[in-house]
Amino acid sequence: MKYYQRDGMVEIVGVSDFDLERIFECGQCFRWNADENGVYTGIAFGIAARIFRDGDSIFISGTIDDFESVWLDYFDLNRDYSAIRQGLCIDDFMMEATTQGAGIRILRQEKWEALCSFIISQCNNIPRIKSIISTLCREFGSAVMLDGETYYSFPSAQTVAELDVHALAPLRCGYRAQYIITAAKAVASGELNLDAISLISPLEAKATLKKLHGVGDKVADCVLLFGLNMLDAFPVDVWMKRAMAEHFEAGFDYRVFSPYAGVAQQYIFHYVRNVRGV
Repeated sequence: MKYYQRDGMVEIVGVSDFDLERIFECGQCFRWNADENGVYTGIAFGIAARIFRDGDSIFISGTIDDFESVWLDYFDLNRDYSAIRQGLCIDDFMMEATTQGAGIRILRQEKWEALCSFIISQCNNIPRIKSIISTLCREFGSAVMLDGETYYSFPSAQTVAELDVHALAPLRCGYRAQYIITAAKAVASGELNLDAISLISPLEAKATLKKLHGVGDKVADCVLLFGLNMLDAFPVDVWMKRAMAEHFEAGFDYRVFSPYAGVAQQYIFHYVRNVRGV
């Protein structure tokens, strides 16, 4: 991989397994949106950006410093996903799933944002999740400018911890409002140290997350995978339960995919949702 500054953009060449639609539309993040030309605009770590592919090159707005300090890590560009896919091809089904899902990468998202976002995600569809998060950011985040347009950063846990459920009424997130505030207070106070739990075992980290009111197995696993970059976490929702029942023998142990069970989960999820069906 190489990258160059190009008139307010950074051009990235030599990256395999990088498909913007598959990365942004697989349910792992909720702050990127595409226009009619396939250009995605989003914000992460307080920086707004546009990103698109042109031929073999990927272009992202900003400077080399932005790329090296944020986007290189955010898009997990130093990891060889082609090699991971090959290692996950344990049978014909996984061979097809990994082929159809080529281009998916696990984003390295901000930990508090991931926790809050997946608390919001429970029993919700993606358009509604995006709407709630957008309102949360507009109401309580900081303005960030990009090409004359205003975007909003994700509010810190400290900011949200000072709110009450009435302040979150514009989000129209129902019972999740109390879960959001409870989690924010835990993070802001240091009771829940997300940096620290990212360094312990996934089992311990999951147990710690589940101590939060409103965080069950699915939300905890999503936070492990998409927020703490624990690539062996394996979130299971209704779609995954159906897929596992349909395509694997009873009692199948997903740990056969270790240490990349979470990447396998994304390939399976994409395949059964978008290509084959359960």
